[in-house]
Formats: sequence, structure tokens, C-alpha cells
Amino acid sequence: MKNKSTTYFFIFTLAFALVGGLTSCKTSGGTSGGGGDKKNTSTLDDKDRVNFEYLFFNANKEKVLGNYELAETYYSQALRINPNSAATMYELASIYSFQNNKNQALFYSKKAATLDPDNIWYQQLYADCLKENKNIAEYAKVYETLVKKFPERPELYYELANAYLYQGKTSDALKVYDRVEARTGVTEEVSMQKLKIYRATKNYDKAIDEANKLIKAFPKDAKYFGMLGELYQDKGQPEKAFDAYNDLLKVDPTNAYVHLSLADYYRSQKQNEKAFEEIRLAFKSPDLDIDTKVKILLSYYSITEVYPELKSDADELCKLIVLVHPNEAKAFSIYGDFLYRDKKNEEAREQFRKAIALDKEKYAIWNQLLVIDSELNDYTSLQKDSKEAMELFPNQPIPYFFNGAANIQLKKYQEAIDALTEGKEFVFGNDILLAQFYANIGDAQNQLKNHSASDEAYEKALEIDPNSAYVLNNYSYYLSLRKVNLERAEALSKKCNQVEPNNSSYQDTYGWILYQMGKYEDAKTWIGKAIDNGGKNNGTLLEHYGDVLYQLGNKEEAHKFWKDAQKAGGAGPLIDKKINDKKLYE
Repeated sequence: MKNKSTTYFFIFTLAFALVGGLTSCKTSGGTSGGGGDKKNTSTLDDKDRVNFEYLFFNANKEKVLGNYELAETYYSQALRINPNSAATMYELASIYSFQNNKNQALFYSKKAATLDPDNIWYQQLYADCLKENKNIAEYAKVYETLVKKFPERPELYYELANAYLYQGKTSDALKVYDRVEARTGVTEEVSMQKLKIYRATKNYDKAIDEANKLIKAFPKDAKYFGMLGELYQDKGQPEKAFDAYNDLLKVDPTNAYVHLSLADYYRSQKQNEKAFEEIRLAFKSPDLDIDTKVKILLSYYSITEVYPELKSDADELCKLIVLVHPNEAKAFSIYGDFLYRDKKNEEAREQFRKAIALDKEKYAIWNQLLVIDSELNDYTSLQKDSKEAMELFPNQPIPYFFNGAANIQLKKYQEAIDALTEGKEFVFGNDILLAQFYANIGDAQNQLKNHSASDEAYEKALEIDPNSAYVLNNYSYYLSLRKVNLERAEALSKKCNQVEPNNSSYQDTYGWILYQMGKYEDAKTWIGKAIDNGGKNNGTLLEHYGDVLYQLGNKEEAHKFWKDAQKAGGAGPLIDKKINDKKLYE
């Protein structure tokens, strides 16, 4: 009869050999060495060795499947059988590292690295954990050792150089890069790292040497000429920079980016016309990416606020960007921004419409379009555009607000109420906007003579924003027209005039409420203020003043004001009858 433990051992080791390194791969690409941690398992008896291999095999399997907690459990159980298994410690450390458990990852990676100092993967994981724990000095020491043990592996040198840079040891980092270069020859990766260090430390001569070294090694690569030009600019040698940029154009005549560098050069020489010509050439090229062009235009947006004489240059660049990039929404959007800033609303709207035709998913563009529709008082377009925006962005409140406002102006009051009622549910953290929603609902409900609903909406608006002059005025005026709750109307209107004094419309409302309450002398005072405050050509105010004079017994003067109201326009439907009969009708 066969020994069962020997049979199990054969089965498990065979199974483990079949899956091999697959089950023990670390994120970095290394392997733990599998269950073959031979020198650390040789002291185990057959039973413990079988159990260890079984647990390690299953841990690796669960790790590959992404079941990290179960894998961690199996690895921990394996360690209890063999506390000196470097492979198990490595795998545990890799799990903890993945889970961002920095302390545990460092603990187990150090033990694995100590137990098997010749395993490069263990050492690299330990170094990574040291770096994560901000122990940069030890991180550097690990890579110093690795570079000595594996001098043929260039990636180790880069890590060592990074470790020195983390510590601010730039000279040590540069020595490491020199060692790499001595092995591999001139490479972009090494020279660029050295160039960055020299540039950061303002050692421009050394940085220029690196750039020239790259140009010599790769004479057909135009970007190195550009770098050289920038370095000369930084060093304060614009003429040499100019030569480098022209050398770049010889290598790559169609390079669009060099024109931006030349523009900087000419600007530094105060040759602004030549600088703009280079920018114009850059904008004409489709090879210069649109994001760079947009950034340049944004700088023009700011600078033209201070120097308006540059607006014509900005306008030319805007026209170029839409010409060269006819399929980019942001090209038309930025042009629209400039036109809107310059109060060219019709032209701006055209550009925003083109942007939307290319990309309907940018809410900011829709928002700007709705603002322009509103400012143009184009309520038909506002109603149509806002409805489409509501469908595209159902959780954005502004399109609902504009749709409600447009429908009120178009006398589609129920549609306005529907949009506003739905839209207010999407207002969060903006009390002023929410109050405006309720104010417009109040206006629309009033037009439908749903007075109770109208009053309720106004009250909610004032509860949110008690100092809204618009709501205070409208609510109080509509109460006065209905001749209900006049005390409330008087209080609201009085507060309105305190919030915003010297507004002729608000003064007239207060005077009219006082008139409705029979306080004719006070009414005369306030409506008189309204007329003196710019209401001399307002038919409504003039008619109101005539009514007050009539109530005070000054009928001839009242008749005169009624005639003035008729002439000014905007008076009530009874104005002709008042004039003809020389009598007050209400």
C-alpha cells in the first residue's frame, strides 16, 4: 500500500508546477519563485511540506482570481507552517501594497528581501514600499545594492537616480545618468533627464550641451532645436535662440509650434508686428492643436480688456481658428465668447449655434446661447432652445427657468408653470435662483387668475429671499389691483422702496396702494416722486396721478394729466372715457 502523504505531495507539487509563475505574478512583473522556496522548506517534514504547498498553491490561485482577502488568509496560514518562506512574505507584501496598507507591505517586503537578498523582485518591492513610506534614504540604498548586483539592467539606474533626486542629490543623480550613458551611448531618455536637472538648477550651459548632444545624435528631430532655442531664451541669449528656431525650420519647414517660439522672441525684442505675424502663421496651421490655440486666445481675452487696440488681432485669430478647425465646437465657442464680450450678440449667437451643431453635449455652450436669446428678447428662440436644452440636460435648472420665462412672455402661462414647477426641483444651494423660480410661478399663476396659487408662490419666494424688490413690488401691486389684503400690500411695497429707493415703478406701486386705501395725499406724494424720477412719459403713472388729483378735488388738473397719459401711451382702457366725460371711472 502506497504512503498517502507521498501521493498527495506528488499531486500537489505537480499541480503547482503546471500553473507555475502565473499564480505568483506581482504587479511589477516579478515572480515569487513559486512554491519552490526550497531552501526554506527543506527542514519541513513531508506532512508540513504538503500542507504548505497546498496553502501556497491555493493562495496564488485566489490572488489571480482577485480574491485578495482569501489569498491573504491562505498565505498567513502557510507562514504559520513555514515562518521563513520569503516567497510567501513577498506575496503578502504585494497584496498589502495593492491595498495601500503601507505598514504591513513594508514589514513583509523587508522580511522577504532580508531572507533572499539575491532575488531582484523581492528587493524592488521592498524599495517601492520604502518609497511609499517616505524612507527615501533606505530606498536609495536598496537600489545602490541592486545596481552593483545587476549592472546590466538600465531600469535600476533610473530608479537609483530618482531616489537621489527625491533627496535633492542632483549631482549624484547626474553621475548615475552618466554611468547609463557610458553603457548605452546618447539616448533621449538620459539626456532629457540630465537636461531637466540642469535647467531646474539654472545651469544653462550644461543644459545647452545636452541639447546640442541630442541634435548631433538625432539631427533630423526638430524638437531638439526648439529645446535649444528655449534654453537660449532662458539664458538671456535671444539671438542664439533665434538661430536655433531658424535651424528648426530648416529641418521641419511645416512645424507650427516654432512660430510660437519665434513670436516669443520677437515680443522680447518689442517687435510686436513680427510677433503677431508668427502667431498668425501658427494659427493657419492645422498641425498646431486647437487647445494651444484656445489658450492663446484666452490670453488675448484678458489682455484686450486692458489694451482694446488688440481686439482686431484677436478677431483675426478667432476667424482663423474657425476656418482651420471647422469641425471643432470649441473653435466656434471661443469666437462666440469674444463676440458676446463685445456686445455683438447676434453674431455671437450664430457662433454658439455652430458649436452646438458640432457638439450638443456641452452644457456651458447651451447656457450661453440661452443667455443671449434672453438678452435679445427673442422669446420664440428662447422657448425653442431652452426646451431642447431641458431634454439634453434634464437635471440642470437653468433651461427650465429660461423656458418658463419665455413662455410667460409668449403668454403660454400653463406651459411656463409646468416648466418652472419641474425645474425648481433641480435647484440646490442657490436660494436666489430658487426664489426667482417661485417669483415667475407667481407671475404666471396671476395671469391665469389663480390668485391663491399666485400668492402662495410669492410668499415662498419671499420666505427664501425676503429682500427681492421684484417680488415685493409685483406681489403688492397685484394685491392692490384685486383690492385685497391691502395692509399686507402696503407693508410689502414700503419695504420694496426701502430695498431699492428712487425706482419710479416701485414708487408708483406704493402710491397706487395708498390710493386704494384712500390715503390720497400720501398717494399724491409717492406717485409724484415716481413722475419726477423719470416717469414723465409713462402713461400709467400719469393716469394714476390724474386719478389721485380727481379724488382730491382737483378735477381740471386731473383732466390735464389724463390727456398727457393718453398722449404718452400705456394708460388703462378707461382713459378715453375719463377724458371725454371729465370724470373718474374705475
